[in-house]
Amino acid sequence: MFTQAIVKTPCKSMVNGITQAGLGTPDYELALVQHKAYIKALETCGLKVTILAPDDNFPDSTFIEDACLITPRCAILTRPGANSRRKEPFHISKAIHKLDLPVETIRSPGTIDAGDIMMVGDHYYIGLSDRTSTNGAEQMIEILNKYGLTGSTIELKTMLHLKTGISYLENNTLLAFGEFLQKKELQKFNILRVDDNESYAANSVWINDIVIVPDGFSRTAEMISKKKYEIIAVDVSEFRKLDGGLSCLSLRF
Repeated sequence: MFTQAIVKTPCKSMVNGITQAGLGTPDYELALVQHKAYIKALETCGLKVTILAPDDNFPDSTFIEDACLITPRCAILTRPGANSRRKEPFHISKAIHKLDLPVETIRSPGTIDAGDIMMVGDHYYIGLSDRTSTNGAEQMIEILNKYGLTGSTIELKTMLHLKTGISYLENNTLLAFGEFLQKKELQKFNILRVDDNESYAANSVWINDIVIVPDGFSRTAEMISKKKYEIIAVDVSEFRKLDGGLSCLSLRF
């Protein structure tokens, strides 16, 4: 069960964020409205939400998930793969150090975005991507092992992040599309296949038996609902324009 979340309010400079989506420039005011709705969804799932102030020095910083991995036993500040995001972990570290957890840090030359990390019980799957290097993953696994947790890597070929195309919905169930449908490391799970035309919905979030899904992807929502999960749909269209999804917008623990 999760009890808390940390989010970071979108900054005005988010319109200059990193993107390959080709969906246009985000509407900042609409992003603020959508972010508030996202927070409400987290609260509906039973979480106490800490809201950090926006920071115009870091256009992508609302995607706070990439800057830190919070486990039940420790918090790990990452070293993001994009140069423009490299200092984001430092700027949220004060909030992280307030938690009742030991805090570790990924060091140079390793890079890792926590959007490349999927928790399954005490095990953490780490995607090797353009943002997450082998060295970064090795450091992460070493830290996890220090606290009695385990980790393993999955090489990505087409995805920006591991959780761009996969979500763990507990109960041995994965939501997935694309290259993840064939990964041998994942065949032990019950895989819910997301249609190619709804691929964005593969990034959904399980929180305390409720699944938050991006609004507008009815087939995926129906498929999840049929598995007896409660569904909350949240519109995150402006964050999609920056290659971001639902999981990217919070640290949940």
